[in-house]
This record gives sequence, C-alpha cells and structure tokens, in this order.
Amino acid sequence: MCEFTAKEGDLDLRFTPSPTAAEGMEGHATVAARRGAGYQAELSLSADVGPLRLRGRADGFDATRGRLEEVKTYRGEFDAIPANHRALHWAQLKVYGALLCRQQGLAQIELALVYFHVDKQTETTLVEVHGADALEAFLALQVQRFADWAAQEQAHRGARDAALQALAFPHGGFRRGQRMLAENVYRAAVRGRCLLAQAPTGIGKTVGTLFPLLKAAPGQRIDKLFFLTAKGSGRQLALDSLSMMARADGAGPLRVIEITARDKACEHPDKACHGDSCPLARGFYDRLPAARAAAVQAPGPLPREALRAVAAAHAVCPYYLAQELVRWADVVVADYNHFFDGSALLHALTAQQGWRVGLLVDEAHNLVDRARSMYTAELDQATLQAVRREATGLPKRALNKLHKAWAALAAAQPADYSALAQVPDDIATALQQAIAAIAEQLAEQPEGIASALLNFFFDATHFARLLESFGDHSLFDVTRSTGGGSALAKPGSVLCVRNLVPAPFLAPRFAAAHTSTLFSATLTPTNFYTDLLGLPADTVAVDVESPFEARQLSIQVARHISTRWQHRDASLGPIAELIGRQYAQRPGNYLAFFSSFDYLQRAAALLAERHPEVPHWLQARGMAAAERDGFLARFEEGGAGVGFAVLGGQFGEGIDLPGSRLIGAFIATLGLPPLNETNERMRERMAARFGKAQGYDYTYLYPGLQKVVQAAGRVIRTPSDEGVIHLIDDRFARPEVKRLLPGWWAAPLR
Repeated sequence: MCEFTAKEGDLDLRFTPSPTAAEGMEGHATVAARRGAGYQAELSLSADVGPLRLRGRADGFDATRGRLEEVKTYRGEFDAIPANHRALHWAQLKVYGALLCRQQGLAQIELALVYFHVDKQTETTLVEVHGADALEAFLALQVQRFADWAAQEQAHRGARDAALQALAFPHGGFRRGQRMLAENVYRAAVRGRCLLAQAPTGIGKTVGTLFPLLKAAPGQRIDKLFFLTAKGSGRQLALDSLSMMARADGAGPLRVIEITARDKACEHPDKACHGDSCPLARGFYDRLPAARAAAVQAPGPLPREALRAVAAAHAVCPYYLAQELVRWADVVVADYNHFFDGSALLHALTAQQGWRVGLLVDEAHNLVDRARSMYTAELDQATLQAVRREATGLPKRALNKLHKAWAALAAAQPADYSALAQVPDDIATALQQAIAAIAEQLAEQPEGIASALLNFFFDATHFARLLESFGDHSLFDVTRSTGGGSALAKPGSVLCVRNLVPAPFLAPRFAAAHTSTLFSATLTPTNFYTDLLGLPADTVAVDVESPFEARQLSIQVARHISTRWQHRDASLGPIAELIGRQYAQRPGNYLAFFSSFDYLQRAAALLAERHPEVPHWLQARGMAAAERDGFLARFEEGGAGVGFAVLGGQFGEGIDLPGSRLIGAFIATLGLPPLNETNERMRERMAARFGKAQGYDYTYLYPGLQKVVQAAGRVIRTPSDEGVIHLIDDRFARPEVKRLLPGWWAAPLR
C-alpha cells in the first residue's frame, strides 16, 4: 500500500551495489540481537481500516522505551540514500506506528528508522515522536488513496471478466485446424497444464491462441496473460489481433500494453536515469499517479507509440511507466526475455504478487537458442586489460590478481579452443574478489567510477552468477583470441560459461504460470523441446491439422545433388541449372536458401553467368532495416526473380509473402550447424545427458531441419496459394529426415 500511495520525488536509477536478500536478513538479525531482552522482533500488526484489511510485520518494538523500529540495510554512504527512498521508509513506519497505537491504545509512540551498513556493521538511527491522532490521520489518507484505486480495479476486473465471457470469435468462422488449436489451448488453461502445439504457418496461430485463453481467464481466475515473442513482428501481430477483438464488441475493457527494451523506449539516451540528469526522471513519482490513471482509462491497447504519447502528456519516462502498468494490465505483449531471463520483470512480479498467469509463447522453436543466450556469459581478456589500466586503488589490485590467474590459464591452454570439466578455482576466486572490490568503490563513490569499469562489473557479476549455478547443463570454455588484428592489441583469450540446456533455468518459470502454451510451425520432435526447455512432466503435445492441401505444394527432392561441405564446388552447376529450369517452367518470385554467404554468392554468380535472363538479388551481411525492406520489396505481386538468402537468417522466418509475391523456394542445405569444437562438445554433453542417439540429433539434425521447415513455410501462406519447394540434397530422401518434415507435404516426398 505504501509503495503505491507514498512514493514521491525523482526516479533515481544510479547504480549502487545493494545488499543481497541473505545479507539483508543477516543485518536484521544482527540489529535484533543487539537489543535488550524485552525487544520484540518481527511484530505482527493488523487492523481493518475502512474497506481494507491491513497486515504487516514491523521489524522490532521496545516496549520499555516505547520505540517502534524499521530496519533498512544498505551499502555505501548514508547521505547517498535518495530522499524519496527515506520518505517511503518513513511512510511505512508511520503506518506500522498507527496500527500499533490502535492495537495497544497508545497516545504516542517513538518511531526509529535504523539504517544498518552491512559491511561496516554500523547503525545510523533517525528518530521521530508522533501522536496517535496524527498517525491515524496519516493512515486514513493512505488507505483512502489505495482503497479508491482498489475499488476501481475491482470494478474493472468484473467488467473485464463479463466482457470476456461474452467474447465472440472475431472472424466469421475458424480456419481448418484453427478450432483444434483453440480447443486445446482452452483445455490446457482449464486443467492448468502446459501445451506444446505444432501448428502450420498460415493457420492463424496468434488469434487461435489468444482467443481461447481470454475466454478461459474468468473461469480460471487468470490475472494476467503474457504474450511472449522472439521478434517485433510477432508483437505487432498480437497487438493487431487484440485490437481486432476489442473492436468486435466484446473485449473493450481489456487493458493491453506492450513493453519494449529500455534502449528502444528511452527518450533521452544521452542522459542518466536520475533527476539531476533527465527531465523525465525529475519528479517522476509526483506525476506518475496522473499518468497511471490516464493510461488505464485509455481506449484500446497501448502499444509502444501510444504509451509514449501518454508518457509525453504527463512528462514521465515511457519505459518506467510501462513497467508500472504491468501491475494493472490484463495482457502484456513482450519479448521472451521479459519473463525467461534471469532478472526478468514479469516473472519477478508474478512471484512477488502471487498472480495466476497464462503464458503464450509465440514461435517457440526460437526459445531454445534465445534461452541459451540468456544463460551464457563471456569475459574478454582484452576488456580486462583495458579496465585494469584505468582502475585505481583496491579494484586495480584485485584486477591485477585476476589478470595473473587468467594469464596462467591461457598459458596452459593447449589449443585455440578448450572446454574444461570445471571452472578453475583460482579464476573463480579472483573474479569474486574483483567484483567485491569494484562494488566497494561503487558504494563509496557511485558518481566517480569510469563507465568501462562499471560495464565490466556488470559483465563479471553476470558471469559469476552463472558460475554459481554451473552444472552439466553448461560448458566452461576458453577460446584464444588474436587481439583483433590490431598492432596495439595483445593476444588473449575469451572465457565463456556457455549454456547448452536451458531447462534448469526455465523449469521454474513454467512452474510459476497457471498455464502455458508454446506454439510454432516447427516443434518436432516433442522430446527435443520438453528436454531442453524444462517443460512440466504432464505437458500435452498436439500436432494441429493443416488448413492446406498437399496439392497446393509440389515437393521436389534433388537426390542427385550433395550440399555437404566437401561437395560444395561440384554442387554449384547443378543448382544453377535447377533454378534456371524451374524459372523457365514457371516465371515468378522465388527464394533460394543457402548455408552461408559464401555459398550463396558463388551460386548467384554462376546463375547470372549461365542464366542471365533470371533476375536475382542477394541478402548481404548485416543488412540494416531499410536494406531488409528493400530486399522484401522486390517480391511484388506478379513480379519475377530469385532472392538469395541465408538459411536461418532474417528471411528464413517471420516474413509474409502471400499469393504471387512468392511461388517457390530452393533450399540448398539441411541447415545443420557447423562441425566445430563447440558443437562437438555440445554433442558429447547431449549424448551423456539424453542418450547416444540424441547427441547428434539434438545438436545437429533437429536444429537444422527446423530451419528448413521454417524457410519452406514462406511459400504457402493462404488456402489459395500454390507453389513448389526444391529440397536440394540427397539426404532429404532419408527416412530419419523425412519423418521430421510436415505431414501434409506432397506425396513425392514420401
């Protein structure tokens, strides 16, 4: 209640290392142990105040002195504690004081804020004496502010649930297969289960999952629906579907927000997040109530731009306004990391607030690689060298010690790449000491530390946290670097805690949700995703029937061509002839996918030489948004030509080219990850964990075929589309490969 009603002043995100939860508990215990025998620690207080029942636990009460204490732990300088933090602490203590005066019939009470420095073990105490009447008036004001909002929220929840119960499907009817998908999502929500749904591209998966989960929300008392995506295009599809349902005279009261990354939402990227630097941080909490009230009354969803407009009207930061609105929204549309990352906001609030949450994970085949990256960390020796030169005092000495341990590890490294069975103790110890030294300097002088050292501190802290949870789900590897080709840079190495199996990190996230649905066109085989993502044991898997007919898609397997690395040169001529022949038979727009930029460029050059009549254009490395749009713009209705792209890149999924904008694809690769030291260590680890056969399949075959099916899914997008797919490699005819391809594909593949 106090956090909602009594926050005031500036937003202040200046980083100072704060005590951990364990250190905070130890600090409270230390303070309590210093008090006299009559001291009551953890004093429970409760009362009915107006329409609210308040419950809380004050840190301590000394009845002989008539003193009620609230203990706060901290690091750094006491004077650096922001004034608005102290104001919130006082508000909390005053409410406890009012409740205690009520409970014991006291006329007045001494209130003491005790700030305990966890490193120095010292106390700084602020004391005020308040009469019971004044505290009662303060309590009544906080209760009124919170009760008015709570009544509004209760009314909103009733209107929301009534609207969702009456919600009708926004289209005239379900597409073939779409009803099956929706029924399974609804059933999973009612049973509180996790669903893994493979559903073909073009079936309408977004609305086919959102609609049933919204319908289930009232009966299942679901507080929030989180629609999580891998790409911005997925978020836009979800927002469009929610807007459509809101207009369909049923979901009008539904509150929908989009949350984005801080760097995309920030209005002043050149300024720091505190009132002395950014005008939107100055007085943020003073203006937040009005901005919050305006946002929850806004008609329709609040995507990033709409939320930005609300924030601008009230001169508050749009990023932190969005974070506040998560508490009051019904549907949150966000990237995967906002729920699955180690410090994810949505998961933290779910646990803290006890929400019943429904998860929808869009294009869930991407979650394996994305989650691996979330729980992987690297440290570059070149970065250590740079910050070591700039550091002073205790951090410099600690960084020198880390450098010495690191240099010894690098010197003992037998090859350019080494995967170690365990993390060397001297590296782990030196890293922790460096983090502690930098943290101490940060606490003492948060404004005076170099940004490079601060960034290294964050990277090192993330690395150290992953070391603490190191197990057979991850690798610790060392890669020798050359210094980047610069004459000034010295050779060094890169340390990596490389996650291979995200399951131990993701399993608690899925367990926190009431129901989860992961959906994609490529979720075969089921055990690959359940094993790697840590899905619950009772997860239900469903393969949704396709809305398309086999006659719409001609599948041609080029059994006479091998795209294996050693056969690349020999494959170029036959591939050019195949593309030229298909184009001559049916001119139109095609995509040709290859395993690398080099392979792509060589194939395109030979096609231009042998078939100059075929227009073509190429994906380039690191294409900017405008270049990407230009590439896609070439696929016009009634147009003709071949776009060359890398399999698994930005044109292999998430693009929609219906009708004659795309009539075929050439896939000149199985998409297998490269054979290298890292992937071989992964294969060994997968075999040890899941079985010998799974070692190869989990590392190479399944991820490769997933990319093939996604790329092929660009061709048939609507029930009226027709097209052709050329699978270029003899291995596509193998039974173990064919069984991983969609069941509705044409008979010749069988």
